[in-house]
Amino acid sequence: MTASEVSAVPAYVGIGANLGDAIESVRQAIAAMHHIAQTTWVASSSLYASAPVDATGPDFINAVVRLDTRLDAESLLKQLQDIERQFGRERPFRNAPRTLDLDLLLMGSTQMHSATLELPHPRLTQRAFVLEPLLELDAGLVIPGKGPASAYLEKVADQVITRIKQ
Repeated sequence: MTASEVSAVPAYVGIGANLGDAIESVRQAIAAMHHIAQTTWVASSSLYASAPVDATGPDFINAVVRLDTRLDAESLLKQLQDIERQFGRERPFRNAPRTLDLDLLLMGSTQMHSATLELPHPRLTQRAFVLEPLLELDAGLVIPGKGPASAYLEKVADQVITRIKQ
């Protein structure tokens, strides 16, 4: 089966930045996702500001993007990591402040655990800065193996997240 014969799968990507001009970095990252091969940009959430969770540095700017892709999960992850590198992403230590962070959150009904990728993202249900923008894009979203995404909002209610007026 060729790539053009493979059905497109919805994929959700979490975006975060807290170094430099984080708002501009998030906007440019969204624009860069329009150019991923075999992938169509579908929608972007609003931008949100949130305090770091299990990380250090200034507040983060976050968003979620929905893509429809014919790529497999590992190939899409590689494309996202290439975009991160274009923005100067370094990984000096776990949860270091970052110029750009792109996390593949969900990819259709895929559930997988490899050396490089876990789907659904393992901390998806623990982060208001992911759940709020994700549910903005799809209020009825179901997380494979976990149920409705909205069911997890109460568990992260203590995490302050603010929609940025644009």
